[in-house]
Amino acid sequence: MVCSFCLLTFNFGNSAIVAIPQSCPHSRLRFKLLRMKRTLAIMIALFFCLSAGFAQDWAKQKLDKSPRHGEWVSIKHDNRTVQAFVVYPEIKAKAPVVIVIHEIFGLTDWARSVADQLAANGYIAIAPDLLSGMGPKGGGSSDFAGSDVGKAIQALPPDQITADLNAVADYAKKIPAGNGKIAVSGFCWGGTQSFRFATNRKDLSAAFVFYGQGPDNVSAITAPVYGFYAGNDARIGATIPTTTEAMKAAGKKYDPVTYEGAGHGFMRAGEDPAADEAAKATGDDEKTKKARDMAIANKKAHDEGWARWLQLLKSM
Repeated sequence: MVCSFCLLTFNFGNSAIVAIPQSCPHSRLRFKLLRMKRTLAIMIALFFCLSAGFAQDWAKQKLDKSPRHGEWVSIKHDNRTVQAFVVYPEIKAKAPVVIVIHEIFGLTDWARSVADQLAANGYIAIAPDLLSGMGPKGGGSSDFAGSDVGKAIQALPPDQITADLNAVADYAKKIPAGNGKIAVSGFCWGGTQSFRFATNRKDLSAAFVFYGQGPDNVSAITAPVYGFYAGNDARIGATIPTTTEAMKAAGKKYDPVTYEGAGHGFMRAGEDPAADEAAKATGDDEKTKKARDMAIANKKAHDEGWARWLQLLKSM
């Protein structure tokens, strides 16, 4: 027969902890279940965190509806072949080319939709898959399951990343519809790589860094660097003063802007339909208020970030 203590706390949805006599035959099972609950809660939290990056059906729908010409190209260099998604604007004149470096989630539909949005505004955009050939089946980002893509991104050799980006930039310079100007942009992990690539490429017209860290040595940078940062992103925000000082000391142009209230990844989160629902939530509890405020701030930062980016591209 189950004792009264176990009856009180066996409910899986109840996280209360009460004293259970050591003599109770169910005490070990009770604590085992509590440990299982905590483990499950952590796994669920990680799942929903990662799903923000991987679950992007809405981005794919935008791409499917795009009237612009997008195509996959294979860019070969040394012993590697980099797959890249290129989108062309529907304009008569030749246009600058913007390289789009993906987040730590790999080349997702959202990253490709950024390229499409740039094309909608008159620019040729090329988004390389820096995991090309690195997948379990010899493919790229789409070959990885769940969080494995992030681990693979973090394991990429810096020299390989630089070589891949240089090959992409060389390809961009030779696109017949291009006007010879190239710029680099990146988000999250890609933002850090965008800043780093500016130290390795002399013919960039500009580097756009979305919530990415600056490199330790900035002396080789020749292009102006424009930063887009989130106010609620202490990990990256804490690096801005040091980067600002380093760029100033080296005589380099660095213009960082912080969007207050926004969180890391606001350029993606700010257009996620789920954020629209959160922004419309009317609950008064703390969790709902926090989610609503973040959704509103991310949307504002997204819109202002795009407006600033396009204005800077025009002046390039």
